[in-house]
Amino acid sequence: MRVTSFLSIPALLASLGSAGYVLHDDYGSGASFFDKFSFFTGPDPTHGFVQYVDRATAQAAGLISTDTGTYMGVDHTQVAPDGRQSVRIESNARYQHGLIILDLAHMPGSVCGTWPAFWSFGSDWPNNGEIDIIEGVNKQTGNHMALHTSSGCTIANTGFSGTLATSNCYVRAPGQAANAGCGINADSPQTYGTGFNNAGGGVYAAEWTSATISIWFFPRSAIPGDISSGNPDPGAWGTPVARFAGDCDIDSHFGPQQIVFDTTFCGDWAGSVWGSSPCASQGSCTGFVANNPSAFADSFWDVNSLKVYQQSGAALDVDLDVDIDVGVGAKRRRQHPGHGHGHGHGH
Repeated sequence: MRVTSFLSIPALLASLGSAGYVLHDDYGSGASFFDKFSFFTGPDPTHGFVQYVDRATAQAAGLISTDTGTYMGVDHTQVAPDGRQSVRIESNARYQHGLIILDLAHMPGSVCGTWPAFWSFGSDWPNNGEIDIIEGVNKQTGNHMALHTSSGCTIANTGFSGTLATSNCYVRAPGQAANAGCGINADSPQTYGTGFNNAGGGVYAAEWTSATISIWFFPRSAIPGDISSGNPDPGAWGTPVARFAGDCDIDSHFGPQQIVFDTTFCGDWAGSVWGSSPCASQGSCTGFVANNPSAFADSFWDVNSLKVYQQSGAALDVDLDVDIDVGVGAKRRRQHPGHGHGHGHGH
């Protein structure tokens, strides 16, 4: 497996300050986009009512397409008594530090039973961390962003425009629901689901340094020119919607990360809050998902671009052919609590 090392030298970082970013990986469009990912086909680690399928099956069933942009959807034509077909893709490359910029024309809408996410994770979860960039369930209207770590990582309620939900990133933190992690909720309905789509989509940018992990959202009408020109400058973007910093040694809690897109149904989060949501009038979560295929026609990702940048001069850019245990076991130790906004993807 290719490991992209953005292992910054602390002294060099301190002397250089805010170094510029240069493009490292452009996931492109067309078939080449999916060439850079692996399709996960095991049982959903979050116990979702879903059947993750391989690339060939997804292509034949129309769940993925590259005819116009990069489309990843779910089955929305068949009754699905054993779980609805969907895709979960994981990047072949791993990244340590850097800037991820995702331009989306569309994300899965705010539909009962759904649980879409764009996120990243390290091996040996939670010891190498998890970063949730986009995530929500059911009819949620604002994006939920979170970190999930081993013990000893908390964040301060400052430096971001969202609303703090939980401050302890440890997945077993006392006083928080299991696997809640540290979470921040975006306040604007344009940041997630149907509201995001109605506004024409937009751009998410996630910056990971030794000091902080920060997430910005830009609606289509307000994408910074430096992003459009391919010269991103987070220092010019203003306050992020989420900023994870405080009493936390980022480098000791986050190892190389794989990037993931997925859409699951019900399970440990969407299913657990179903009864207290507006969806409860639809009967059971699994019953609704199984018997109402047309409800999920809007449950798709449409990616304009996905790019990963690294800091120039302040990082070692090395592609290493090494044997790292990604482990199916690691992927399957993914646990979520039965409550609203706190939920780890826990591999």
